[in-house]
Amino acid sequence: MKKTLLILITTLLITNSCAEKAENPKKTALELYTDSLFQVSIDSSQIAGGAILVFQNGKTLIKKSYGYASLELSAPIPEDGIFEIGSVTKQFTAAAILKLVEANKLSLEDDFTKYLKFDTKGRNVTIDNLLNHTSGIPSYTAFDEFETLSIQELPRDSLVRLIETKEFMFEPDEALIYNNSAYFFLGLIIEKITGQTYEAYLKEMFFSPLGMNATSYSSNTKITKNKVYGYNYTPDGLQQKEYLNHIWPYAGGSLSSNTKDLRTWITALHQGKILSDPLYQSLITPGKLKDGSDVQYAKALVNYSDFGNRTIGHGGGINGFLTETRYFPDEDLYIICLINTTGPKGADFFADKITWKLLDKKITQGIELDIDTKPLEGKYTGATRGSYSYSVEVKSILNGLTTQSMGSKRLDTLKTYIGDNTCCKQFEKNSLLNQKHR
Repeated sequence: MKKTLLILITTLLITNSCAEKAENPKKTALELYTDSLFQVSIDSSQIAGGAILVFQNGKTLIKKSYGYASLELSAPIPEDGIFEIGSVTKQFTAAAILKLVEANKLSLEDDFTKYLKFDTKGRNVTIDNLLNHTSGIPSYTAFDEFETLSIQELPRDSLVRLIETKEFMFEPDEALIYNNSAYFFLGLIIEKITGQTYEAYLKEMFFSPLGMNATSYSSNTKITKNKVYGYNYTPDGLQQKEYLNHIWPYAGGSLSSNTKDLRTWITALHQGKILSDPLYQSLITPGKLKDGSDVQYAKALVNYSDFGNRTIGHGGGINGFLTETRYFPDEDLYIICLINTTGPKGADFFADKITWKLLDKKITQGIELDIDTKPLEGKYTGATRGSYSYSVEVKSILNGLTTQSMGSKRLDTLKTYIGDNTCCKQFEKNSLLNQKHR
């Protein structure tokens, strides 16, 4: 009897142990690292929560959620929690415009006033200028009036008329400054040409065919299953995000989605399932300014070298939410991160940490300086995001240059000379990746 009982207990222990191992497979080093990264940030109240998806060579390496969808209810973020994605919306808008080009319903060289009434004071501003932020039209999110407007329920044309009263920041094609006004206009143009709402057109062209059932236009009133709350970080603790009426972010920042749907979108986009190859190349290929200067921003995507690793992506930020999406073509690697907190640890922070767990940094090799940098010294002034006048002081140092924004204590050193009259920092990541909607 005792022997039989011992055998039974041993069998049960072995069975339970096997079941436990099946339910809790051994975590990879990447998963352990990611768990720690998020947990520390949640425990220190730097973020409420987040979601991460890492996908490479057809295999999901990480797909997890951390923290809280609602701090008030202590409700965890569900497996496929839905976040507002801010300016990641722009790549959907750009792709929608290119689908209209494909259908011969507009041309990138068309003056946008062909489809939208707007006084450019005689300037020719093309659809392409709107897509790549080279129009010179100021961004409405930098206007003093926008703080009041952002909570109101008004016709969208009222914002168009407000933008129309402002001076151009520069002449078309002379500079590139990130611009939410341009994508607001593109949304209106999509509606004008298709006769559909912006959301309906995107659903018909992209969301439904791809099975992106969790992606939609954000709403201030609609109940959306699995939608998480947004928060702001403060030194005194996390607080609820400020109210923003979703009339205004629109085609520049009003979509909501989850990591699963965004992986579906980004893989389809880069695998040629959304656009023909010529239009896809147009989407991801940065152009040049009127003076021949190269830029890194293409059409709602930034195409750049991150420590020698070719990267195509974009970040997003809107009240209470930060997003980062990256595609590394040479490694067939995708990283998508969603955070439901605006603060010092945005989605790019987590994406950066995970990127360098998977990839190697290739340090730029400098060559001996063969130019005199003394003539480059001086104060350079021009427009920048949110300001018509921004100044940088450049000084010559041994084997390089320093740059310092006027009024700032931070000094950047450009000491690596790579030839062709060009210095660089070891890490030359385009700041547009981290641009927020506001």
